[in-house]
Amino acid sequence: MSSASSAFDPELIDQTRQQLRTLVHEIEGLSRSELSPGEFYEGFLNRVVSALAAVGGAIWSLDESGRFKLIYQMNLKETRLAESEAAQQQHGLLLRNVAGSGQGALIAPHSGTGEAGQDGNTNGDGVAAANPTDFLLVLGALKSDKEVQGVVEIFQRPGSRPTVERGYLRFLSQMCELAGDYLKTRNLRLFADRQLMWSQLELFTRLAHESLDPKQAAYTIANEGRRLIGCDRVTVALRNGKKCRVVAVSGQETIDQRSNTVSQLGKLATVVVAGGDPLWYTGDTANLPPQIEKAVESYADEAHSKLVAVLPLARPQPEPEENELDRPPPDFLGALIVEQISEDTLTESMRRRVDVVSEHSSLALANAREHNDLFLMPVWRSIGKLSWIVQARTLPKTLAIAGAVLVLLIAMFVLPWKYELSGKGTLEPVNRQDIFAGVDGVVEQIKVHNGQSVKKGDVLLKLRNEDLGAQITKVAGDLAVAEVQQAAAERALHDAHLTREDRDRLDGQARQYGEAARSAEQQLELLRNKEDELTIRSPIAGEVITWQIADKLLNRPVERGQLLLTVADPTKAWELEVHMPEDRMGAVVEAQNQLDEQKKKWAAEGKPKPDAMLPVSFILATDPGNRHQGLLKEIHKGANVMGEEGNVVLLRVKIQNDGHDLGLTDVRPGATVTAKVDCGKASLGYVLFHDVIAFIQSKVLFRF
Repeated sequence: MSSASSAFDPELIDQTRQQLRTLVHEIEGLSRSELSPGEFYEGFLNRVVSALAAVGGAIWSLDESGRFKLIYQMNLKETRLAESEAAQQQHGLLLRNVAGSGQGALIAPHSGTGEAGQDGNTNGDGVAAANPTDFLLVLGALKSDKEVQGVVEIFQRPGSRPTVERGYLRFLSQMCELAGDYLKTRNLRLFADRQLMWSQLELFTRLAHESLDPKQAAYTIANEGRRLIGCDRVTVALRNGKKCRVVAVSGQETIDQRSNTVSQLGKLATVVVAGGDPLWYTGDTANLPPQIEKAVESYADEAHSKLVAVLPLARPQPEPEENELDRPPPDFLGALIVEQISEDTLTESMRRRVDVVSEHSSLALANAREHNDLFLMPVWRSIGKLSWIVQARTLPKTLAIAGAVLVLLIAMFVLPWKYELSGKGTLEPVNRQDIFAGVDGVVEQIKVHNGQSVKKGDVLLKLRNEDLGAQITKVAGDLAVAEVQQAAAERALHDAHLTREDRDRLDGQARQYGEAARSAEQQLELLRNKEDELTIRSPIAGEVITWQIADKLLNRPVERGQLLLTVADPTKAWELEVHMPEDRMGAVVEAQNQLDEQKKKWAAEGKPKPDAMLPVSFILATDPGNRHQGLLKEIHKGANVMGEEGNVVLLRVKIQNDGHDLGLTDVRPGATVTAKVDCGKASLGYVLFHDVIAFIQSKVLFRF
């Protein structure tokens, strides 16, 4: 007895017990944790195998069909079960016996239990439950609420004493109870999550099917779907033709369609819907078609999302009949896009929720689209909202209002009204002159200012051109030299002793010098004329009407033909320059043509000659209370672009009494006016809505 006791080291035994207690505490901690089943079983089996100093182990779970599925294993290949199909069948029956009894078992190597489970000692092929391995199998049942959900199997070395082997079984049974606590807690948590999911799903389905407006339904799907799925972002893209357009993003009230992110997402949804298969992107594009690979990489680079799921939303189709072979292709409504920005993990629970949201979204959008596509639906909806107007108490008022509206409509089509077309313009003196630079130069002096009265011929500006002065000096010198040479040649001709050859030579030189002198004289005259053009004079009497002349011109270079300033005579006749929008010129020209035809007809009949041009009324911006009259004098043949006014045609209007009865003492050239051209008569409705009618004719009807 003493020799046996001395064979064991008490300190080693204490260390072993402490290690076992530590492992048991760790397993207890695992059973109370919220780890996933895979993580729990890995930690659980590693610690049990370590505590029992076993070779390995395995954890088997029972699925709904009663089959065993391997969840986690350690050194399973050491058992060599994979080498024999018969051994696998024996081992499977052994696991089934343990699961059926709900009790653990110790099975020696190459032995059987003596029981075959619920159906006898063998299966249908005569194979009995047995341990076909070289290891002692320690088996424990995994239970949750007295229901067996799996079996824990430990591969232990044989040859230990029976008491030790029974200790293995007791320890494994206790650990299986802790694992059962984990399963029970997880089932409760799953049940709570499932209850929460069902409540969220009920809220989602109610809200998604609440609206029959496709955009409102998409907005609800995006926001409520994000809450149900538990992801970072949900987007809904609706299909219009062959392209998908993003219409709703969770957490955003408005969408900028010009944004690169929105544009790339629309392109991604388009190519995925065209393919018809869902896309689950977590960074790997190896097995994707080229067009989808390019679109998803472009979007991921723009949005930096780690997980992108694009699910096509198709209109639900009825179940096919037995004899139905050909089914129509799916009618895709758009796509549901689910994104995770910070992580790319996709749990099974999240995937189930995504599928649920996708299914209900397809149905909700299909109903909304079908309702919205009904013929004249906006009209029927409006009529439905206004059904109270035909009730008994309001019917007389309704009839009275309808009658008044009918009379008004008839009047708008029948009642003639004065048809006038308006345009902005300016008031200008008829006698005005734009003054341009005659030569290149630099403005050296400015003799006038804005509003100054000038007479015809008064100096306005003086220019300086140093090159011109140098040319005058050079040509004058050339002229003097030519004249001197000509005079010298002519004097030499009076010498009586000259030979005939010398006289001919001198006569030729005199002629040559004379031609050079005349050419230089002509050049000098042209240069003198240019020099005179350096002094800018007023061509008419009037007032200078150019603003800030000194700031614009003094000491600044100007080129020949450049506008310098304008002089106008406000004491004489005035006229209007009206900028009529080009889209209104058709009515103006037609009215003028009708007036010309009427004039010819009256002239042929000997009647008094009417005015040859259309009457025009106008008001000044500085005096809007008084209306003045004029006659259309000229229609410009071309159209010009005038800033914000767009394309306009210039009309010149002669003012009655040459504008001297305007009643204003301080009318300035360029004063703003609003003019109306009288184009005859038209129906009241056309007069009021001619711009709208023209828009419909050009922008709507013309396209069809």
